[in-house]
Amino acid sequence: MRVLVLEYVTGGGMRREALPPSLAAEAALIRDAMLADLAALPSPPEILTTCDERLPLEGAIPVGLHASAWVLWRTLADDADLIWPVAPETGGILADLVRMLAATGKPVLASTPEAILIATSKLETARRLALAGVPHIPTYPLADAPEIPGARITKPDDGAGCEATFLWPAGVPAAPEATEGVVIQAYVEGDAASLTVLVAAGEARLLCVNRQHITVRDGRLSLSGLTVGAQADDGRLASLARAVVAACPGLDGFIGIDIILTAARPVVVEINPRLTTAYAGLRQALGLNPATLLPALAAGTGEAPLHPATVELALA
Repeated sequence: MRVLVLEYVTGGGMRREALPPSLAAEAALIRDAMLADLAALPSPPEILTTCDERLPLEGAIPVGLHASAWVLWRTLADDADLIWPVAPETGGILADLVRMLAATGKPVLASTPEAILIATSKLETARRLALAGVPHIPTYPLADAPEIPGARITKPDDGAGCEATFLWPAGVPAAPEATEGVVIQAYVEGDAASLTVLVAAGEARLLCVNRQHITVRDGRLSLSGLTVGAQADDGRLASLARAVVAACPGLDGFIGIDIILTAARPVVVEINPRLTTAYAGLRQALGLNPATLLPALAAGTGEAPLHPATVELALA
């Protein structure tokens, strides 16, 4: 079997742009975990992958300044038996990539483009969750929002992670420099966390609960690290994960769900329709190779579970 591992940031998708070191490092964490898990399968597949020539990787095909990573990926997809992509969902990148790869007729380990586009928009995600009765943070366009008492959060509707995310204290007008495409939410007190979930045939399986270490500096939020496998679940979070997946048909494979653990109940912040950074700690947190959980790679696996453990991932 040939598996095309396609990580957008390190794989050449940003070859013609400046590459922030922190973004490259985080993307490399995910890519390296994917490659290691595939290599550790009982019958390891042949792996096809690419790299930005600024980030050389042994065995990878380099993408130069004047090359098209997309053309190369399309060519490699024709030679692969299975395709495992990960990319930012912002700007339609992940949806477009999955659409292109799916056109080859080869199996793609990813959510559908339609589900990706729903999860990409904070407004559409909140609308879907509201219709399904899933506890979430109400979200409004900044230019057309009702009065929200107390502290508030602004962020891009089409954004990922803590990108351009700001906290505005009570009594301070929410006035980010860029306002077009920006949404606003009430600030919800609680512990920031994420759920790593495996979706197969529409069924959601909660794999682990992770703590997010969020810092605030000059009003700007950033993710400084993760504790993967930070706590056990009493069943409420698994139920929440199932409800989220039911509200957004087409989610598939490994996904992330950002939540706030409030004193009353967990509430959903957003959906990440792809592998998240927590995947880099998933093998140690579960005590087994997570690649063996993917139906397309599960045949012939009989790995004995190891001792699960919490994993600290420093990102800043």
